[in-house]
Amino acid sequence: MSDTPAYTPPKIWTWNKANGGQFANINRPIAGATHDKDLPVGRHPLQLYSLATPNGVKVTVMLEELLALGHRGAEYDAWLIKIQEGEQFSSGFVAVNPNSKIPALLDRSGPKPIRVFESGAILVYLAEKFGAFLPTEPAARAECLSWLFWQMGSAPYLGGGFGHFYAYAPTKIEYAIDRFAMETKRQLDVLDRRLGESAYLGGDTYTIADMAVWSWYGALVKGLIYDAAEFLQVQDYKNVQRWTDAIAERPAVKRGRMVNRTWGEPSSQLHERHDASDFDTKTQDKLAAAE
Repeated sequence: MSDTPAYTPPKIWTWNKANGGQFANINRPIAGATHDKDLPVGRHPLQLYSLATPNGVKVTVMLEELLALGHRGAEYDAWLIKIQEGEQFSSGFVAVNPNSKIPALLDRSGPKPIRVFESGAILVYLAEKFGAFLPTEPAARAECLSWLFWQMGSAPYLGGGFGHFYAYAPTKIEYAIDRFAMETKRQLDVLDRRLGESAYLGGDTYTIADMAVWSWYGALVKGLIYDAAEFLQVQDYKNVQRWTDAIAERPAVKRGRMVNRTWGEPSSQLHERHDASDFDTKTQDKLAAAE
């Protein structure tokens, strides 16, 4: 173990902004808006405010899958929310998601807009609205929802736990990295065993559970987040690798992963999505040409 002196918590915790690590400029111990700014509104029924983090990718993949099935009511505008610049703390965003996290969805298809926040809730809302990717047979529905909520409960250990201490924390803490690496590998083993039994998490059919879990664990085993594939020996999870590759080949998944993405190869980025044609003529290119 490390020779670092033992930490004794103070009697009363106080916020030390300097110890916040990579995201210190946006983390704070209070909620609410920091500035007044309305959210933009496009022409489609669904307005998404997001960024292509794993949680954001869940929803854009779902929307693209719905459109691929022919659900025209799933047409959407995907507005970029720059979380590093604190745009999630605008008054408009907080009105849609009081938790100030992406993604946030506003459904304007009815007489009164409906807000939906938290990625899992958005997936369920869209699945029920369009009758797709969520089984109706009771046992199959229960299996799908169980894996969906497994992801919602497990991913914080991967992202806020392992990812933070391994990749983002200002100080590498052996105990913290060991603790969360162990839990992440246990979760990968849970997935690998399940995917050794069935093609998809819910059974033989691709569902919102796969979309939710793939966005996190698929990215992890392909080395797309935290640069930890070798550290975690992810090649050992053969069934997860098989499942990840199969989902990654879906055309809707390829499109969904691009939306609100502002990093990586330029060809993999679509900063905002307002029309299907944006995948051919990127919104960022349209904006640059208009300037």
